Amino acid sequence: MVRLFSTANSVLAEAEKQKPLLFLLDVMVPGGDGFDLCRQIRGKQALAMTPVIFLTAKTGEPDRVLGFELGADDYISKPFSPREVVARVKAVLRRFEGPLASEVVEFEDLVIDGGAMTLTVRGQSIATTATEFRLLDYMARHPGRVFTRDQLLDAVWRETAFVTPRSVDVYVRRLREKIEKDPEQPQYLRTVRGAGYRFGAAK
Repeated sequence: MVRLFSTANSVLAEAEKQKPLLFLLDVMVPGGDGFDLCRQIRGKQALAMTPVIFLTAKTGEPDRVLGFELGADDYISKPFSPREVVARVKAVLRRFEGPLASEVVEFEDLVIDGGAMTLTVRGQSIATTATEFRLLDYMARHPGRVFTRDQLLDAVWRETAFVTPRSVDVYVRRLREKIEKDPEQPQYLRTVRGAGYRFGAAK
């Protein structure tokens, strides 16, 4: 069932009553701002994992990057065709269909529970989006291996026709802010110049 809201005012309250499979947000909406609404969604533990797609006339790269930095899973610029929107919604939903490995992976002060899709950092539960969690989980299960951005897109995003390598950079930056003591000097998600990223902690 699809529910349409003409303003942003009641979206969160209704979503908490009945959790949606996906949020499709316009950036410019009456009674609020799509970016701010996405920020609020990601701040709600019960909704943080729910996929978010922006559908907007704001086509500049700064707006796209901001959307991804706030936790969007895709960003569709106007004009668009209904067929494209349907295809990209299906692509985002497919990304979260397959279950993750059920075992728990621990690295020093990180606990990554793939079965429950929960992340604990230095004893505190940390909210992540589903894409953030899948990216961290995938890299943590291959410690020391260097991944190019394209390899990470193929493994985590799966369908990459509408996603750019820049998205990987944005998500790595978001994860560093959540798991690293000093995001500027990362212990876990390390940049390999000219190659990509690797999960740097040793078991």
